[in-house]
Amino acid sequence: MTAAYDFIGDIHGCFDELTTLLKDIGYHKDQSIYTHPSGRIPVFIGDLTDRGPKSVAVMELVSKMVAQKAAYYVPGNHCDKLYRYFLGRNVQIKHGLETTVAELEALPNRKYKKIRHAFMELYDHAPWYQHLDHDQVIAAHAGIRSDLIGKQNKAVKTFVLYGDITGEKHSDGTPVRRDWALHYNGKRTIVYGHTPVHEPRIKNNTINIDTGCVFGGKLTALHYPEMTFSDTPSAMPFVKEKFRTFDDEHTQKDTKKEG
Repeated sequence: MTAAYDFIGDIHGCFDELTTLLKDIGYHKDQSIYTHPSGRIPVFIGDLTDRGPKSVAVMELVSKMVAQKAAYYVPGNHCDKLYRYFLGRNVQIKHGLETTVAELEALPNRKYKKIRHAFMELYDHAPWYQHLDHDQVIAAHAGIRSDLIGKQNKAVKTFVLYGDITGEKHSDGTPVRRDWALHYNGKRTIVYGHTPVHEPRIKNNTINIDTGCVFGGKLTALHYPEMTFSDTPSAMPFVKEKFRTFDDEHTQKDTKKEG
């Protein structure tokens, strides 16, 4: 029997849009979590926090749902940075983390410790990428190449958190990334986010569902196995330059082919 999942893209602290989306697709609030009457399971594909207004509420909800086996989760690069912040590492409080830190610093000490513990437990027990439906579909925050599936090493961690990075930086400090999906030729369906797009991008059995909620786009859910979408519009200001457009007919010279 095929399991039924609702993959949900990068939330980035947009808690109100998340709860609206869950309700719109049939989830009911059951005490402190959301469950579906038909047993569907949400799959959160990373970047729960940063930039949006309610990162703490998102952390709290997702941590509870995963702990109660009512959801799956894979970490994103913002999740990894927040985890390192909680460890006391010397991370830069920018690129969105400053909004999460401000929320955390406003909490009473007991509440802060509770949220910190819950998130670190969530992160510690999360796989870098999730095999679902008898290995027919994989959830990975920034995607994953076929040759990396089944491996657990530094290269895998870097790819699933940041994508196929070149080592170069854009003017805003963000890494330059190759369009790995353009050359994906695997049989497994890869569901990912990380790169904001105006509409879900389906390419070579990969699906990017980060539709830029925190940048004024929308929060999108992919329903599996139906392969249909639902979305909730964002209440955030629209920031056009944060969205990426693709010319799928053009291959850049430095694009790494699928291994």
